[in-house]
Amino acid sequence: MLEIPLRTTSREELIDLTESLREAVRDGGADSGACLVYCPHTTAGLFVNEGYDPAVGDDIQSFLRRLVPDDGRWTHAEGNAPAHVKATLVGHSVWLPIVAGELCLGRWQAVFFAEFDGPRDRRILLHIGG
Repeated sequence: MLEIPLRTTSREELIDLTESLREAVRDGGADSGACLVYCPHTTAGLFVNEGYDPAVGDDIQSFLRRLVPDDGRWTHAEGNAPAHVKATLVGHSVWLPIVAGELCLGRWQAVFFAEFDGPRDRRILLHIGG
């Protein structure tokens, strides 16, 4: 199991993990197989989407804010219930294929860490199997 440490700087932000993951896969030495990327946090998540135009990430964050408002009727005492709900909707893991020793993503795809309750010290766990 490999670990990628992260430090988020905002309450909500997206961090492109793609290059870090590509490097980990290359260093892992698997010619073919899969890479499990896992977020062990209940107020953050992972997803794959377009990485070319940053407006896509802005739109995703904007939509999640409208879908899960901060001023909802939340009962969770810590005050971060919206972050838990957003993380549940986004999800906590992605499986990515490895082909010819490289992470296999579509032309415009990137892998994002989604922070919903920052800033915090976070980590991503990777399992690379060949």
